[in-house]
Amino acid sequence: MLMNKLQLASHLDLANHHANATHKDIQTICTAVAHYHFNSAFVNPYYVAYAKDQLQGKGKVGTVVAFPLGQEILEVKVLTAQKAAQAGADELDVMLNVGMIKEAKWHDVLDEMHSIIDAARTINQHIIVKFIPETGYLTEFEIKKMAELMVQTGADFFKTCSGMGPRNATLEDVRLVRTAVGDAIKVKVAGGVSDYAQAIEFLTHGADRIGTSHAVEIIKEV
Repeated sequence: MLMNKLQLASHLDLANHHANATHKDIQTICTAVAHYHFNSAFVNPYYVAYAKDQLQGKGKVGTVVAFPLGQEILEVKVLTAQKAAQAGADELDVMLNVGMIKEAKWHDVLDEMHSIIDAARTINQHIIVKFIPETGYLTEFEIKKMAELMVQTGADFFKTCSGMGPRNATLEDVRLVRTAVGDAIKVKVAGGVSDYAQAIEFLTHGADRIGTSHAVEIIKEV
């Protein structure tokens, strides 16, 4: 797969989810998003409004919900999604409760996803919602099952990993999702993608988006 800079940049979310991120750090990634035309700047919820102001429409702003553990109570997740949408977030990456997945509480998992999507899209009907089941904890069956459930909810993306779990994204994760649901949902990979070769390999094998703090380094290799 050959891509020019603009084509590759459109698949990259430049992220900073560090606990010590400052306004200056967020300004830096927003400047890079505008300059290189990355898909979005992904920031922690506290910085959504600031990032929107920095970008001034020159790129999208994404944020995370219940990140990286996913075990907040549902009402907290829903409120976080609502507040992020109200602050102007264009995309939400939502961490699921992996414990519920491991216990096969599929009804509860579905209810959580539906509740979060409904809450966010009541405020912004165009908001992009991705769910993270943290594939490093899951069996092949569980990964496929989660892909099927996400399709049922109308979610936009299956996001493989938080980047803070037991392992990073793998090509096998992407293959399992595609085997389960084909192109019925998009796939975002995250965790450990730090160079051009890795990025192209994931995109070639069916990923649609890559979340990384190394987007600038990747694009400079083109």
